[in-house]
Amino acid sequence: MGKRPPKYSAGALIKHGLTRGDWPRMWRRPEMRTSYDVVIIGGGLHGLATAYYLAENHGISNVAVVDKGYIGGGGSGRNTAIVRSNYLTPEGVAFYDRGLDLYSTMAADLNLNVMFSRRGHLTLAHTDSALRTMHWRAEVNKLQGINSSVIGPEEVRKAAPSLDVSPSTRYPILGALHHPPGGIVRHDAVVWGYARGADVHDIHILQETEVLDIIVNGGSGPDGKGAGGKVAGVKTSRGDVSAPIVVNCTAGWASLISNMAGVPLPITTHPLQAAVTEPCKVFLPTVVVSGSLHVYVSQTDRGELVFGASVDPVGTYRVNGTLEFTEELAGHVLELMPGISKMRLLRQWSGLCDMTPDYSPVMGNTPVEGYLVDVGWGTYGFKAGPVAGETMAETIATGRNADLIAAFGIERFTEGDLVGEKGAAAVGH
Repeated sequence: MGKRPPKYSAGALIKHGLTRGDWPRMWRRPEMRTSYDVVIIGGGLHGLATAYYLAENHGISNVAVVDKGYIGGGGSGRNTAIVRSNYLTPEGVAFYDRGLDLYSTMAADLNLNVMFSRRGHLTLAHTDSALRTMHWRAEVNKLQGINSSVIGPEEVRKAAPSLDVSPSTRYPILGALHHPPGGIVRHDAVVWGYARGADVHDIHILQETEVLDIIVNGGSGPDGKGAGGKVAGVKTSRGDVSAPIVVNCTAGWASLISNMAGVPLPITTHPLQAAVTEPCKVFLPTVVVSGSLHVYVSQTDRGELVFGASVDPVGTYRVNGTLEFTEELAGHVLELMPGISKMRLLRQWSGLCDMTPDYSPVMGNTPVEGYLVDVGWGTYGFKAGPVAGETMAETIATGRNADLIAAFGIERFTEGDLVGEKGAAAVGH
């Protein structure tokens, strides 16, 4: 606790430039131990943030973060890097607002420029029913102290001059939910920052280490797994590791990993596609979302337009882009901004989303002692990364679910106490 990595500063930059000295590695590639206090499966934002806060806030550093690939190679590197807290339920609003707080101080906390840009977030309403939903969300937000309000077409035009707000369009803009605290952040820098912070606390980041099984004893299911059992460690492609606590932070692969512990999850996995254009002069100063058109768009500091859409309707583990997506996306975007018709798409990709019935995550302890989950994020995972890590670390350290995630426990699906966030999705699911 209290350790800090070497400072990135103007002075350090000049020194290294003059001496041509090598910058130290941001994180090491350590040899795997045979035992840890905590093993975290998944080397993305959630797993690394959990490890970092375990050490930083609770002094628990005998921790391994394992990933079958490389850190940030899953959902953390396959998203559109939008952050916001204008959700629909009081539980969701409070949770994601804490996430925004952590993003706003992250550059200073981790001593790494994560390029956080608080540029505002517009959720467009094209119908009377959508406009009513925006008013509903705005009131929920205000009750939680969140800066959100419904604005009219002229205010939308001032916030995003490139949008066509004329009433003659096919999908006229009747108003929008305006959320000034929202914005974008550089997703890979966030991953690197938490990895660097975890490494300085001597946490082991083990890449190219696949988890083959979770060792559970004394459970009521086959092979001693399932409810009533207790975690003893994991089997990996590099050997067995003993650990009393194992945390599942594997995003789209969450249900497959959880089955290894005998804890089935109400999750389906769907690809979520996105695309990036060639750079151009910055003209879009805010994030724009249209649920009716199933599209959201922002512009990076380099001038690229970043587009996303709905999850693919068929559940698969495919991570490549498709022509069907490109054609549909282009049509929807041009309904909003016909002036960009000549721009070229440079690349597209897909990330995996683990979807729950109520569009809220599954977090905290499970019926297997020592097995915890931080999964079921759908399209919300990147926004939640820092606060998910902070609350999961608190849950591990104290042995009870942190207050902010108490509503997201796995038991809610059998007790019927769901947290319905479908209406807060950026696009239709």
